[in-house]
Amino acid sequence: AHGHPGLTQSPAFVSVSLREGVSITRGANESVSDYLSWYQQKSVQAPKHLIYDADNLKSGVPDQFSGQWGGTDFAFTISSLESEDAGTYYCLQSNSYPPTVLQVRSSAPQILSM
Repeated sequence: AHGHPGLTQSPAFVSVSLREGVSITRGANESVSDYLSWYQQKSVQAPKHLIYDADNLKSGVPDQFSGQWGGTDFAFTISSLESEDAGTYYCLQSNSYPPTVLQVRSSAPQILSM
């Protein structure tokens, strides 16, 4: 049986101001297929499927979201952040891996306590 390629996602947490852009990257230690999806999850809601096959936008998803693929490197970009874009973003291939948490600042940075 073949093991899964080693995958890394970065950053694990990012805090970005409104209307700025942000990219989340996923790298592998070997070439992998483009069967990769990006999901957004807010609070207790079910994850929303945004991107499929690495760079294809799901129907109804705003075009400020995009995905890129380069063999071993994947990227997910939001071109102009709105407050409703805050949430947890997951990249899924054939397994699940740690997510990236995105915080969108309305003005001054906010301190979150857990």
